Amino acid sequence: MSNHHSSFLISHSTLSDAPGPIGVFDSGYGGLTILHGIRQLLPQYDYLYLGDNARAPYGPRSFDVVYEFTRQAVVKLFEMGCHLVILGCNTASAKALRTIQQHDLPKIDPNRRVLGIIRPTTEIIGNLTTSRHIGVLATEGTIKSESYNLEIKKFHPDISVTGVACPFWVPLVEYNEADSPGADYFVKKCIDQVMRLDPKIDTIILGCTHYPLLMPKILKYLPAGVRVIPQGEYVADSLKSYLERHPQMEQKCSKSATVRYLTTENADNFKESAQIFLHESVEVESITLG
Repeated sequence: MSNHHSSFLISHSTLSDAPGPIGVFDSGYGGLTILHGIRQLLPQYDYLYLGDNARAPYGPRSFDVVYEFTRQAVVKLFEMGCHLVILGCNTASAKALRTIQQHDLPKIDPNRRVLGIIRPTTEIIGNLTTSRHIGVLATEGTIKSESYNLEIKKFHPDISVTGVACPFWVPLVEYNEADSPGADYFVKKCIDQVMRLDPKIDTIILGCTHYPLLMPKILKYLPAGVRVIPQGEYVADSLKSYLERHPQMEQKCSKSATVRYLTTENADNFKESAQIFLHESVEVESITLG
């Protein structure tokens, strides 16, 4: 990884040790489904959501660019008081998480933590499949990174994984077309493709946080006996158990049950689209990264 980023690094002394919110970062809106899952289970904490909507989508971008953008967002959330940041984005988890954990955190603050959303699902998938054949539907970037394959093999070497990229699914959700007849064509196409590649699949992971919004269509075209796994609840369970196992981190997470939303895009645009994901009106602030 090139070192031209070092000038951006913040010194540890500028970061506050006071308890702060749990940060949730996504390239766009999809991470709102992760935040929703977490808040259902852990409503007592404060949350700070950051969407890098101005530079979304991350799916087609290179590893270096995704890493750089994600690192800027993590640094921003640390500066705003977060001790724990969740990359609520599969592409960022696939392309940036390991480098940030190994390369950046020791320099920025070894006591802060960044967690991804791929591992929670891959850890428990062994309990959910009988045939030991799994399908993964995700963005091009996540499929190309093979992160799901690698993580699943780590925990369950006997499981066979087949991934298919669904490039049209995110725009369908973001343009509020998830219920349209056009969505049927693209949803059916990807499900048919993954089942054709491996007819033994009995469990499909939705490896993109936008995809749960297509759930009615997905269930419509899923063959009988195949189950589908959205990530939100598994990420929430995993975070709950992480905080139980790390009381020193849990104490650094403030608890006033608040949520703040930040975007790198126009705040009104974010507010409008966020309603598709949250079914509630939210207050949003615009910020810049980089």
